[in-house]
Amino acid sequence: MTDTRRRVKVYTLNEDRQWDDRGTGHVSSGYVERLKGMSLLVRAESDGSLLLESKINPNTAYQKQQDTLIVWSEAENYDLALSFQEKAGCDEIWEKICQVQGKDPSVDITQDLVDESEEERFDDMSSPGLELPSCELSRLEEIAELVASSLPSPLRREKLALALENEGYIKKLLELFHVCEDLENIEGLHHLYEIIKGIFLLNRTALFEVMFSEECIMDVIGCLEYDPALSQPRKHREFLTKTAKFKEVIPISDPELKQKIHQTYRVQYIQDMVLPTPSVFEENMLSTLHSFIFFNKVEIVGMLQEDEKFLTDLFAQLTDEATDEEKRQELVNFLKEFCAFSQTLQPQNRDAFFKTLSNMGILPALEVILGMDDTQVRSAATDIFSYLVEYNPSMVREFVMQEAQQNDDDILLINLIIEHMICDTDPELGGAVQLMGLLRTLVDPENMLATANKTEKTEFLGFFYKHCMHVLTAPLLANTTEDKPSKGALRFKRKIIGLKDEFYNRYIMKSFLFEPVVKAFLNNGSRYNLMNSAIIEMFEFIRVEDIKSLTAHVIENYWKALEDVDYVQTFKGLKLRFEQQRERQDNPKLDSMRSILRNHRYRRDARTLEDEEEMWFNTDEDDMEDGEAVVSPSDKTKNDDDIMDPISKFMERKKLKESEEKDVLLKTSLPGRQSPSFKLSLSSGTKTNLTSQSSAASLPGSPGSPGSPGSPGSPGSVPKNTSQTAAITTKGGLVGLVDYPDDDEDDDEDEDKEDTLPLSKKAKFES
Repeated sequence: MTDTRRRVKVYTLNEDRQWDDRGTGHVSSGYVERLKGMSLLVRAESDGSLLLESKINPNTAYQKQQDTLIVWSEAENYDLALSFQEKAGCDEIWEKICQVQGKDPSVDITQDLVDESEEERFDDMSSPGLELPSCELSRLEEIAELVASSLPSPLRREKLALALENEGYIKKLLELFHVCEDLENIEGLHHLYEIIKGIFLLNRTALFEVMFSEECIMDVIGCLEYDPALSQPRKHREFLTKTAKFKEVIPISDPELKQKIHQTYRVQYIQDMVLPTPSVFEENMLSTLHSFIFFNKVEIVGMLQEDEKFLTDLFAQLTDEATDEEKRQELVNFLKEFCAFSQTLQPQNRDAFFKTLSNMGILPALEVILGMDDTQVRSAATDIFSYLVEYNPSMVREFVMQEAQQNDDDILLINLIIEHMICDTDPELGGAVQLMGLLRTLVDPENMLATANKTEKTEFLGFFYKHCMHVLTAPLLANTTEDKPSKGALRFKRKIIGLKDEFYNRYIMKSFLFEPVVKAFLNNGSRYNLMNSAIIEMFEFIRVEDIKSLTAHVIENYWKALEDVDYVQTFKGLKLRFEQQRERQDNPKLDSMRSILRNHRYRRDARTLEDEEEMWFNTDEDDMEDGEAVVSPSDKTKNDDDIMDPISKFMERKKLKESEEKDVLLKTSLPGRQSPSFKLSLSSGTKTNLTSQSSAASLPGSPGSPGSPGSPGSPGSVPKNTSQTAAITTKGGLVGLVDYPDDDEDDDEDEDKEDTLPLSKKAKFES
């Protein structure tokens, strides 16, 4: 169908009072047998499917707005709108609606919006129209009273609105406004405030089109400055004409677009700043004002998006080094506002909008802007970047992976984001928190796409660990370049343990990263302070969550140093956990017996129940996880083996080592312990072997961590013959890893673990 007169967009109003785009199609009217009446039909222009089938109910209130909109409610909380491409098509359908309802097509609303009592309806119908007082200074109070008395009655509101439209009354009122200001007639100005505010609550598009015209809008704002409740009038006009001057950062050739931008800004200002906060009743009476602003914004975004010359000039000047700072700031602010307007678009239109910006080069432009020194420009660029990330993180990921093939790591877009996050000078860290949220969205595997030919999770995480992780971890590494961490190390380690990830746990055990924690705990003595509490809480977490691998590691290596700590039961509780683990390993039949007993607890035989209860209460509560009752014995064995296999291997290596080194760890003195295969060399050229304290900071980029270059099967993993050293280099003032150690034993452990994983877990790791 090529008839553009009937081309429409269908909108529905959601629970948040925002319009959702339901699709574009062509509208027609006709009799529908199933609905037993004349109906509006909209068929999608893409495939001819039925987007809308709505009977024209004789009692439904239809409203015509802005010459191209028809709005109505089909149910109490279900509003619909048709947005026509051409005014002629809107008029044609409007005539059909009015014909069915027996109304004159010159009206803008076909029915009352609220039911009235029969008595009130009879009184109002007794006079066919509403006669307005003559527009004179002496009658302003009378006019204000008439407007106020008409608002509670839908019929009287209708008649008042028609009278104001037909007599050109609003322009006459605004002429009186100038007279009152010249005479400094404050009483008259107060009456005009009440009158204009009341006209807003009539909720009529035809009146808004007059009030928001170029000729009238500033006078309307002037009337609303004289609120009787205020001792002094506001200065809204002064702000709009002097402070908030409109600047064309790129010349707009279309006069209609320019006028629409001016109008929308001013109407938005009226809604947000000039009109008083509406009551619940008045909020419903301003719905047409919200719709007016919404559809204006949709139209502006559409017109700008179609102007390729405008957008080309915008991005060219943004990235041109010759552009001065003030001009660039104006360009960035415009682009930020442009993106903010796009939030009014519905998903399919917003997708087209961001696709257009992407094709015009918005991401390379942001990369240039974020590399500049101007903090205000960078802040606006960050806001624009947030719109892109929140709407389509995959688009951003694809861009940064492509640019990594051509540029050095230190100028990659994500690394610029990380640097600004790390180096935020704001004491409140507002910018850093915003950037941290964006970075978290980008690296979140849950919102990454997976297709038959492409796995975004594998590709992007491989890229991130290879090109960006050294920038992100640089402050952590710098924190441990001295003999002891300068700040934050314990909190970081607690977060890692909180993940309960066996990849990280194995690394912690391999590098003996609990040793500096135990040292610090013993050196702190019996002092009851924050560090003491934090360390105890860490071990308590391991006990409560029953992290078996870490429990075994701590007791095997540090029990002699911790066994005398009796002012808390944490360490004795850990020892008990460890012994219970050993007992289960040595007596697997005991576990099976407990499981059988639990599975038969539903019996109601009194004697059997007593026996079961006896065993139940004699068994340690910590041994009896709820989940064990529904896990098959084969799965239980598999899960235990999965966790204990790497521990057993590790313990064998430990026994060999302990035969050579006796009494290494004493209660009062813990000498430094270091994994011989893990060393860090400083970029200054002097190779210094760091203690295991410094190893803690390199954990995210460690071999065996999920998705890291050192883990088997992960993208970007280093070859087997890669040197087992990790170097810290200084690049752009940041300290970071540029290589990763590899560990053949870890590879073996990972392979063993994968072999024992349940099918559901394998699928999760492979996805």
